Amino acid sequence: MKIAIIGYGRMGKTIESIATEKGDEIVLRITDKNTDDLSSENLHRADVAIEFTRPEAAFENVKICLEAGTPVVCGTTGWTDKISEIQDLTKQQNGAFFYASNYSIGVNIFFALNKKLAAIMNEHSDYTPSIHEIHHTQKLDAPSGTAITLGEGIIANTQLKKWTKQDPKPDELLITSARINNTPGTHIVTYTSDIDDIEITHTARSREGFAQGALMAARWLIGKKGCFGMSDMLEL
Repeated sequence: MKIAIIGYGRMGKTIESIATEKGDEIVLRITDKNTDDLSSENLHRADVAIEFTRPEAAFENVKICLEAGTPVVCGTTGWTDKISEIQDLTKQQNGAFFYASNYSIGVNIFFALNKKLAAIMNEHSDYTPSIHEIHHTQKLDAPSGTAITLGEGIIANTQLKKWTKQDPKPDELLITSARINNTPGTHIVTYTSDIDDIEITHTARSREGFAQGALMAARWLIGKKGCFGMSDMLEL
């Protein structure tokens, strides 16, 4: 598999390390210093692109890949207010786009568990759900994309209407965030009542799980057309 890595920070470098160990080839590396190299000509050398950059750059990066006809796997969070435009462009270009807020296999199992728990707890109004997430200090968006996905899973299966970062109303879900050095990521879903608490937690131990999931998605995406996510690949 020939890969274009767009975003050469910690995640990009971890992806490269695992990919080269598996015998894949990195044919393009886009950093903050060579963004002009993100062109159709260079992308045509790759079977697939993997994009982990910043919220303000992700939309344009994915757009360039789709217009070049290169399947693209995106893991940048904090820009999904524009994702419908990318989904429309994918259809127009007959391209392939894969997005996930989190590429960890364990987290995506956690997503499925979270939805199931929310559906059960919807019958027990004495419990109030909330989400708390912790990440490293270099993570710019808060709450995390993973926390938002968890929140959306709860909202879809309960009477709650939306999430908020503070002072929730009775029909709102509270999501809080903390940023601590050298913390890959922890997500805690809690249901609180006067009698007891129910809590499920996912704790990442390294970035390798995210990188392995992104590479799995990249290999899976090659040859497909359309918009996909982890639930498609994992059949959850």
